[in-house]
Amino acid sequence: MNAETNLIQIVGEDLCKQLVNRKLAFDAIQDVFSAMARGGARNFPVIREGLGHAGAVYGFKSGFDAEGLVLGVKSGGYWPGNADRGLTNHQSTVILFDPDTGQPSALVGGNYLTAIRTAASSAVSIAHLARTDAKVLGMVGAGHQSAYQLRAAAEQRDFEKVVAWNPHPEMLPKLAAVAQDIGLDFESVSQRELGAQADVIITITSAFEPLLMRDWIKPGTHLACMGTDTKGKMEVDPELVASAQVFTDEVAQSVTIGEAQHAVTSGALDPDAITPIGAVINGDHPGRTEIDQITLFDGTGVGLQDLAVASVAARLASEAGLAGTVRL
Repeated sequence: MNAETNLIQIVGEDLCKQLVNRKLAFDAIQDVFSAMARGGARNFPVIREGLGHAGAVYGFKSGFDAEGLVLGVKSGGYWPGNADRGLTNHQSTVILFDPDTGQPSALVGGNYLTAIRTAASSAVSIAHLARTDAKVLGMVGAGHQSAYQLRAAAEQRDFEKVVAWNPHPEMLPKLAAVAQDIGLDFESVSQRELGAQADVIITITSAFEPLLMRDWIKPGTHLACMGTDTKGKMEVDPELVASAQVFTDEVAQSVTIGEAQHAVTSGALDPDAITPIGAVINGDHPGRTEIDQITLFDGTGVGLQDLAVASVAARLASEAGLAGTVRL
């Protein structure tokens, strides 16, 4: 047999759902954020372009975790018309490579993993930055990823209630059902009322305008802004970003395509004031320093997150003998 021929694992969406739970995703994301802050893992520049077809945005995220020996790329994007076809708007696939040889080692479905790793990212920020006495969780957005966000966040604090707002209110009953399933009261509220009640707020939309204003947010709130991952997008008032203690997955993305981009461009926020969440995880930054401080996590979504959860899925599938294989 040709020495160049290698066996590639195929780990499909259903298998990813079977193998990778919220705890595994949380641990994988926390570990890779920690490695990034130590310099042991790095993301490569993101490619993200409009196709000029089907309204889609398509791109590549990649990187190398030298500590975990994980190398790969996620290819995918956003097709806004997919919901009408019964498909998820976000579509992606992860390819993992052997870092010693460069040969492909696994092809992993990325749709479920994208949702669970994004939820894990905000959950990590809540675990390290939210007040320990937080009781009310605010949800801005009720799309596909919101249920994952709600379930992951609810495991980080003893929440008693969820307050939610969505630009399309007819979507809120699905989120209410998730809250009911995990034993939390649910209330549909205005944006201003959400800010007045919530101790922790997750924004998970595709907005290009502020949905929450600075004056609506009460002291001591933690925000996890998870929807802004493209130049021009915006979920919260730039004045709110500038007034908060800002943390992020990666500063380079935060200031260019993340929620901080607008505050940085206007000069209201110094990029040097943005802290990688990994520094808090590693104990190199205290995180929240005052009870009334507003903290904000700018979750831009980095390739290393996708590679981290995909590598967990591939490893578990291999150990259980469940992965399909193909020779290339």
